[in-house]
Parts: sequence; structure tokens; C-alpha cells
Amino acid sequence: MTADLTAGAVSHNTMNWPAIDWQAVHENVRRLQARIVKATQEGKWGKVKALQHLLTHSFSDKALAVKRVTENQGKRTSGVDGEIWDTPAKKAEAITHLKQHGYRPAPLRRIYIPKSNGKRRPLSIPTMFDRAMQALYLLALDPVVETLADKQSHGFRKARSCADAIEQVHLVLSRRTSAQWVLEADIATCFDSINHEWLLAHAPMDKIVLRKWLKAGFIERNAFHATTEGTPQGGVISPALANLTLDGLEVCLREKYPKTGYKGQNPKVNLVRYADDFIITGASKELLENEIRPLVEAFLHERGLELSLEKTHITHITDGFDFLGQTTRKYKNSKLLIMPSRKNVHTFLSNIRETIKGNAQITTGELIARLNPKIQGWAMYHRHVSSKDTFGKVDYAIFQALWRWARRRHPNKGRRWVKRKYFRSRGTRNWVFSGDLRGKQVYLRFASDIRIKRHRKIKGDANPYDPAWEIYFEERLGLKMLDNLKGRRQLRHLWREQNGICPNCQQKITKLTGWHNHHIVWRSHGGTDTADNRVLLHPTCHRQVHSLGLSVVKPRPERGV
Repeated sequence: MTADLTAGAVSHNTMNWPAIDWQAVHENVRRLQARIVKATQEGKWGKVKALQHLLTHSFSDKALAVKRVTENQGKRTSGVDGEIWDTPAKKAEAITHLKQHGYRPAPLRRIYIPKSNGKRRPLSIPTMFDRAMQALYLLALDPVVETLADKQSHGFRKARSCADAIEQVHLVLSRRTSAQWVLEADIATCFDSINHEWLLAHAPMDKIVLRKWLKAGFIERNAFHATTEGTPQGGVISPALANLTLDGLEVCLREKYPKTGYKGQNPKVNLVRYADDFIITGASKELLENEIRPLVEAFLHERGLELSLEKTHITHITDGFDFLGQTTRKYKNSKLLIMPSRKNVHTFLSNIRETIKGNAQITTGELIARLNPKIQGWAMYHRHVSSKDTFGKVDYAIFQALWRWARRRHPNKGRRWVKRKYFRSRGTRNWVFSGDLRGKQVYLRFASDIRIKRHRKIKGDANPYDPAWEIYFEERLGLKMLDNLKGRRQLRHLWREQNGICPNCQQKITKLTGWHNHHIVWRSHGGTDTADNRVLLHPTCHRQVHSLGLSVVKPRPERGV
């Protein structure tokens, strides 16, 4: 091993990226993060600051920061300098240059991406080096943000999702005695409007480095623009800073409107937030209009933010409201239903139809390969609510689009000929769109094949950085991964056999980390492709094993796994 993995600051003249001991790296970072959580819980802010300094100057933190920005979806997207770190040598060199002394971030590269309402959302892209510096400090900041976070905040947080937010909506509105009025709130240009001075005064991190990020400016059309407010969308640390800015609203509401004792009645005030979108329930329209909304506006104004007049409404539950792509509505029999919203379904089907129309000349197998991930992803997102009827309608709409696609390709052929060429029987279905992809028969996925399953909401107090919650999160991860691997028997078997742990670095294998199949005895050395000769490794660990010629021992499954 060429690198000393102590927790403190280290100096490296040479660095061998493939030889890094990732197990030791993760253990060092997790240990310091756990200490930061404990100090935060005890209110020892001097100790928090000291531990953060120790972590951000450690080799382990720097290695994980580089690993994150070179393995996520934006790893091939460059900043204004045009650089990407796509080789082990560049990654190793980056670790040695992650230093605070003399650090000066480059301006961000400004681009725009389309929004569903036809407008464009600004996206600011830092350089790889600045992304790595942000990831470095995020590893020290996030344990504090997570410990202080609102219980019902679910966006941009580890182990939380839209499904948790929607399940909380169901919990606070499903009873006969639940609130009947809802304030649908949306913050106007949240990321771009956060007050810099407020953030610098309240963010528990190095103020000098934070100020440099906030004032870095951006380049658009070869012109420099200064930034006087906001934290850029596209920055690694920006979601944590946005959550930090909005946290505290739930406590503020709960203190003023307790569940009992408020003017002799229950005001039924509950907050459910995902990033900058949130709803607040209330016992009456007057309460939400005259008291809750002014309170929220004052809370946001202090932080340089304001509600969007276009997207903020007060709605009765029988009229229904849209939140996170789903419609929540209570009917006359007091039954609450949550289902995919019309707007969300329309957007999804428009994307599917554009994909089909825009690929008139490709093979059937290639078209199926492009459609299946879209259908699978959309259906998996909505599978925790009342989506069965919607799934059936979506399947029929996709069938109609594919039938038109097939007929246009063969205008001189009859319907029966087209049916025989493109549709086959499979199981109980007679009209399954199918084709050949690299010599293998492939079939179109049906949204209605995704089983509807109630989501088990995360506990509000759960903290992934706190060792006291370790077992809880391991159980949730196990259930989630086994559910994700349904229908993939060999992967499911290997994951269970390994207890969900990568044998190389001893860290959890999740959908987010990804995985590679590794042959213990390499196939080039005569190894078989059977399950007893295969293990699942993280992609980085897989490359490390092959580059260093390391051997991997197949783990023994624990009892009950």
C-alpha cells in the first residue's frame, strides 16, 4: 500500500490510485462523521469545528471526495477549464492537490435545461477540482445538517426519497379526522435566491471556503457574471446548503401550533417537505391564509426567499392537489387516494411517443432497449400508490404508439402481417412487442407488470451517520435491495450470499453504488460462469482487483440472510 490512511493531514509525493485501501478509507471517514454527530447532539460546536477540520484535512476524506466526483453521472461533464479526471493518474494527482491553503474556485459554467412549464432552469457547473473540494467539505457538513434536519424533510438526504414524503402525506391526511385544507407551497428560484449573509452566519462549516464558492460567479456566453445571492444548482454541496436554509420551519410551526392546546383545539398543522416543494395541512382555510402563510413568508424572507405566487395555493382535500408528480384527493366516502397526476402521465407518455417517433429507422430490439428503462423507472416511482388503473391505461397508450410505428414502417402490408412480425404471445399476453437485440429475443416491459406495494416510511429521527441507527438502516437496505433485484435471480442470490457487502472494501452494495459481476477464477484462466465462481463488487473495487491482480474470497452467508 502506497498511501498512509491516517485520519489527519498527510503529504504524498506519489499516489497509486488503484492501490488505495477503500475499506480503511470508509472506516476512517465514518468514524469521524459519527464523532461529529455526537458532538452536534451535545451542542459542543467547538468540538464539531475541530472534528470537521480534522476530517477535511485527512487523506481518507480527500480520496472519497475524488472518488465521488469521478464516479457519479457528471463525471464526463467539465467546467470552464474543460478538464475531466478519467484516468487513475489524474485521480491520484487530484488527491494531492486538494488543499485549502491558496484555494480559489474558478467561475462556474452556466447552461440551461428545459422545465416542464416551457421555461428554462439555469444550471451552473463547477470544475472537477471545485466539485471535489465541495465533496470534501460535504462529507464534514452533511452529518451536522442531517442531525439538525426537520423530521419530515425528505429531499436530498441519504436513505430518504419521494416515496417517504408521499407516505407522510398519506399519514397526515388519510384519517376521517385529518385536516381538510392544504397549503401547496413552492419557493421561487430557491437555489438562486438564498441570502449569502444568512448562509455565512448559519452554515456550520469553514466560512472562508464557503464565501469563495458563493462569490465565484459564472461564465455565460464568454462573459463573467458576479453572484450576489444564491447557491448554484449543479454544485455538489448546494443541496445540503439548501436543506440547511429551509430546516427549522417544521420546529417553528410545531412550537406555535402544537397538536393540542392551541386555542382549545387541534389546528392539525403538519409540514411535509421535499427539497423546496412542501405542503402544510391545516384545520381551516382561514388558519392557513391568515396565520400559516404569513409565518412561512416571514421565515423565508429572513433567508432571502419568497413563495412563488404562481405555484402556491390553498386547496380543499376534496378538490385534490398535486405533489411530487402525484395527485392526492379525498372522496365523499372519506377515502383518500393518491395516484399519478394527469400532468405527470402526460409528460411521461409525451416522452415515450417522442422516443418512438424519433427512432423510425432503428431495429425493434434497439427501440425496446430505449423504452424499457423509461417504462420501468416511471412505474417503479409510482408503484407505492394507487396506480393499477393508470398503469393499464399507460400500457394501452404505448401499444397504440408502437402499432402506429409498425404500420408506418410497412404501409403496403396488412394488419395480420404486421402483428406476426412485431408482436408475440408471452405468458398470458398475446400482444407483446418483441424483437432481436444482439442475437437475443427481447420484450417490451408492461407498466402493469410492476406490483403495487405500500412503501414503509423511514422514521423521522433516523440518522444514517449515527451508529445507533446502523441496524435500522441495514434492515431497510436489505429489504430495498432484495426488492430491486426481484426477477434477477442470480444477482439476488449473490447479494444475499454476500450479506450485501462488497468483499473487497467491506462496504454496502446499493443501487446507488452500483455493482459488477466478478469471476473469482477469471474466465481467461479457465473459470466458469456459475454462481459459485462469481461475486458482486463495487465498480471501483472491480477495477482495483483486476489492475492489481488481487484475489477475492467468496464470503460465507450469515444465518438468516
